[in-house]
Amino acid sequence: MDSPNLAVASAQVGGGGMRKSSTLICAPIVAESVAEMVVEIGRAKAAGADLVEIRLDHLKVFNCSQDVKTLIDQSPLPTLFTYRPKWEGGQYDGDEKSRLDALRLAMELGADYIDVELQVAQEFIDSIQDKKPEKLKVIVSSHNYQETPSVEALGNLVAKIQATGADIVKIATFALDITDVARIFQITVHSQVPIIGLVMGERGLISRILCAKFGGYLTFGTIDSGAVSAPGQPTIKDILHLYNFRQIGPDTKVFGIIGKPVSHSKSPILHNEGFKSVGFNGVYVHLLVDDIAKFLKTYSSADFAGFSVTIPHKEAALKCCDEVDPVAKSIGAINCIIRRPTDGKLYGLNTDYVGAISAIEDGLRGSLNSSLVTGSPLAGRLFVVIGAGGAGKALAYGAKQKGARIVIANRTYDRAREIADTIGGQALSISDLDKFHPEDGMILANTTSIGMQPKVNETPISKHALRSYALVFDAVYTPKITRLLKEAEESGAIVVSGSEMFIGQAYEQFERFTGLPAPKELFRKVVESTS
Repeated sequence: MDSPNLAVASAQVGGGGMRKSSTLICAPIVAESVAEMVVEIGRAKAAGADLVEIRLDHLKVFNCSQDVKTLIDQSPLPTLFTYRPKWEGGQYDGDEKSRLDALRLAMELGADYIDVELQVAQEFIDSIQDKKPEKLKVIVSSHNYQETPSVEALGNLVAKIQATGADIVKIATFALDITDVARIFQITVHSQVPIIGLVMGERGLISRILCAKFGGYLTFGTIDSGAVSAPGQPTIKDILHLYNFRQIGPDTKVFGIIGKPVSHSKSPILHNEGFKSVGFNGVYVHLLVDDIAKFLKTYSSADFAGFSVTIPHKEAALKCCDEVDPVAKSIGAINCIIRRPTDGKLYGLNTDYVGAISAIEDGLRGSLNSSLVTGSPLAGRLFVVIGAGGAGKALAYGAKQKGARIVIANRTYDRAREIADTIGGQALSISDLDKFHPEDGMILANTTSIGMQPKVNETPISKHALRSYALVFDAVYTPKITRLLKEAEESGAIVVSGSEMFIGQAYEQFERFTGLPAPKELFRKVVESTS
């Protein structure tokens, strides 16, 4: 039962049909003075939050009766008061009586919610039995900063929290693997009481967005990036405008980019903007995945309808599919998985090489008198691919189809040899690239992550060696102009940025995901505005 298969029926969330999310967005207020807190609360409202969590334990100086009144009186949003002790991951280190007295005072002065830890909840709720105002809701919370327990243990925890008389159950756990989040979704969707179920850490990010689909009571979003009250919190701006949170409902289809690392990917911006522009009921998220087979087995319901796949999973992903496009099979790698609606089977394909090869051809055509060129300008050219992973194989395969002669350069020579033998071409070790110039006018394509943020000063080849190349392509698109491209341009080569490949592969994926034509102008505009 530890790693459940997440097959969640929309109807279980209640309402089904067209109902969009009623999940609230709560901004944690973690300033060190009351005056700063009041300013932050104003900013939270402007950003679009529904309520604020006032973290009293972050205040450096706290005058209980005066400060609680000020914060409630001056908040334009509903307030949730939390006074988190050190023993539950907070900052407060004083005596319990004063802490609980402050929460009782907040209740009396008109707070909308109070958060109290499971350990002291029974005692606290008993103490306010006859004094609790009608509008006040007590959230009883449990935080596990080490792991996410089994479904059975989580179910028992919910029952224990409910037994205290909680109005709202809150469980926060930590994700050691993205599949841990499925257990929290399962608990959320079956809960008979209002529940906040969140999973901390980068691998838990989807819990903070998809809680809107599975019926969570609220999610936390920060006003500024980095100003988090728990690891992995996104900004309110991203929740609302990147993930279109208000439009997520029980029937929303989930898509995402599977990778490691993955937080740099701009695919969510592209696809979510695209979904919004055509009115498609989908959300596209970052998926930091360690083990792709385990991920696909866990998230196997129709809710999870399609995925983009990036480094380092492109080859392993192919083995997880029930059916693979013949071209992708020849390449030995995929970058897109579609769940067939008819039978739930996984279909794998590769859209990588299409975007890159056509961008390289366009670059070459631009430099030649195109009326003299018939067929592909790659025909007969020496095409050097750096990297022997999924993207490297895809580009080598695509260039070979266009009549180019292939050279594979990789850190480990044996791996380069293996692919060169399969496709038909030469193999090199990356360390030999600087001395490799059998002819001028060659094409160079980097498909490794060398030079990607944050390691922007790295390059796979020295500048002097770039003089032998007519065109240099870099699959890295963050930053848009890598050190490799900058030095290639200075050496007189035509340069093609990875954003061209990125846009090209995204068109086809979008059409496969939605069954609708890709908004090409919008995609180009989005990529330009975010690079």
